[in-house]
Amino acid sequence: MARWLFKSEPSVWSWTDQMAKGAEGEQWDGVRNYQARNNMRAMKPGDRGFFYHSQKDKAVIGIVEVCAEAHPDTTSDDPRWECVDIRALEPLARPVPLAEIRQHPELADMALVRNARLSVQPVSEEEWKIVCELGGIAP
Repeated sequence: MARWLFKSEPSVWSWTDQMAKGAEGEQWDGVRNYQARNNMRAMKPGDRGFFYHSQKDKAVIGIVEVCAEAHPDTTSDDPRWECVDIRALEPLARPVPLAEIRQHPELADMALVRNARLSVQPVSEEEWKIVCELGGIAP
């Protein structure tokens, strides 16, 4: 199972919005970056991801699960753009701010630290474990 991070501006799509979709989930649409799209193409149902609030919060706040493989993004008529569907699994016991992530040397190579603008990113197993522990949940 692969691990990922999904970034969203809470004013556009928040953790509360994601949780409201329930077990059915929602497509992670509107991504118009080739690297992020390619990351979604690599995803499989059952993969887990962090839900990250960007902008002023800048924190990992929940865990999501990929529930549908890459498919055409219904918000675009351009066949190049695809997305996956994700569903909320659980909130972190406490949000893990980007500033705290940056304080941990073992997270220095995390895509979130190196390329904060990329909206869909891979997360290594070790990074997953550390962020889960910082967030107060079992990896």
